[in-house]
Amino acid sequence: MVAAVRYETLLFDLDHTLLDSDASEIAAYAHTMAAIGLERPDDHFERYLRINHAMWAAVERGEIQPSEVRHRRFEQFVAEIGITADPMAMADEFVWGLGNFGDLYDGAREVLDQLAGQARLAMITNGLSDVQRARIERLDLARYFDVVVISSEVGVTKPRSEIFDIAFEQLGRPDKQTALMIGDSLTSDIRGGSDYDIATCWFNWRGSVAGPDAVITHEITQIGQLVEIVSTSAG
Repeated sequence: MVAAVRYETLLFDLDHTLLDSDASEIAAYAHTMAAIGLERPDDHFERYLRINHAMWAAVERGEIQPSEVRHRRFEQFVAEIGITADPMAMADEFVWGLGNFGDLYDGAREVLDQLAGQARLAMITNGLSDVQRARIERLDLARYFDVVVISSEVGVTKPRSEIFDIAFEQLGRPDKQTALMIGDSLTSDIRGGSDYDIATCWFNWRGSVAGPDAVITHEITQIGQLVEIVSTSAG
């Protein structure tokens, strides 16, 4: 049941919610493989994705820290495809690429422009500090957000409640009943928000099917639909 409340605090995920992270990742991968001179890098992209997704899943489970993903994904990648390359150098090239490639989804900036005048905005992102800070600066996002919480900077990741505690503390402890978590990930954004007893908005741009245990207050398929949800809640 959708709660009839006024949303005064909006908590945004960044990757795959505001930012086209797929495009950013594809470009960063191409840049990195060109830097090490890997032939036919497209042949190995799916392998990289599998390794990377598994490591970020481990981050969500609290098994490793985001900072470890930075280099460990390339240590495993190099070992699996059997090449001679420096994983640390690859990590540096890749992080640079993630920070410098990729744009917001169509309509995302317009949504931020509209909602920044209606509510307080915060960003809670599972990511590497140097990547996310570079993106925030390049895309001029800081002006929209009162608070930015990056998992690698605070040592805790979504869906754990501690990262929401940090954001709420920095926001001055707003009423949870007037807060809304917006994100694409059921396992980090939606679970994290629901476990923290705040409303959630699932940005289901992939057209996925949620499991029976997902606690979703709102579901949207286009980021612009968020404006109507917030505006309607304001009465």
